[in-house]
Amino acid sequence: MQTTTILDGGMSRELERHGAPFRQPEWSALAMIETPEIVKTVHKAFIEAGSQVITTNSYALVPFHIGEERFQQEGSELVTRSALMAKEAVKESEKDAKVAGSIPPIFGSYRADLYQADQIEALASPIISALTPHIDIWLNETQSLLAESLAIKALVDKIDLQNKPYWVSFTLEDSEACEQPRLRSGETVVEAVNTMMAQKVDAILFNCCQPEVISEAIRIASKLIQSADHPIQIGAYANAFAPQPKNATANEGLDEVRKDLTPDSYLTWAKEWQDLGANLIGGCCGIGTEHIKVLAESLTELS
Repeated sequence: MQTTTILDGGMSRELERHGAPFRQPEWSALAMIETPEIVKTVHKAFIEAGSQVITTNSYALVPFHIGEERFQQEGSELVTRSALMAKEAVKESEKDAKVAGSIPPIFGSYRADLYQADQIEALASPIISALTPHIDIWLNETQSLLAESLAIKALVDKIDLQNKPYWVSFTLEDSEACEQPRLRSGETVVEAVNTMMAQKVDAILFNCCQPEVISEAIRIASKLIQSADHPIQIGAYANAFAPQPKNATANEGLDEVRKDLTPDSYLTWAKEWQDLGANLIGGCCGIGTEHIKVLAESLTELS
């Protein structure tokens, strides 16, 4: 069995727990704007809990959350700040954690229908350029459709000449029963994995969806990557939200967190993912430091 790497959990609720300002539409970006030191504190809390990879708090630093004007005026500076806070957290923790640079869905979580091909370069390039000097790993996360994933990968290849490890993570349809796991665009996991294998990515993950829909996606990915001509890791970090509908607005209200996903119950899912071949495991929205601590104590012993 491969060694399991423990990722971090969701930033937003941890920021709120530590007293950071937290509201929509800014979401986790508000702490990056007003209280960056609390962002660093949360990063350190995840590292202390056992996270070996922490993710920059750049997820909501897009016009969808902070508005066009602020993005144009302050976007690059805020993204740089998010990377520096993560780096400082690692340094102050004195532990061997890596920093993953979050490239979010540029036009909003879950909303494949809002993708604008003619705007992706203008909006994503400043984020990528600001992160490039400061991170260890790329994490293009919560991807709903392949067109955006391919566009982001091309931009990273163009901007980052150091060829850092590249991870892509897909969010799956979880608001209705599907015969096979699909992205929120309707594209299948088979299509997604085959497409990313051809792009020579270093890892394929599934995140920001119910844990119940991830296992089958990992099973499919594990079988497909056996034919890859280079090593590809598999990962998962589910959220604790109720199933999200296709028309989810993602920045109008605060989603309620499920009560049943305790650290121990989440660990049960994580062990299943590990058995199916995943070795990058953490949590997304609503999965906190207490969950990560249990994962770190349990999964690394099983690796």
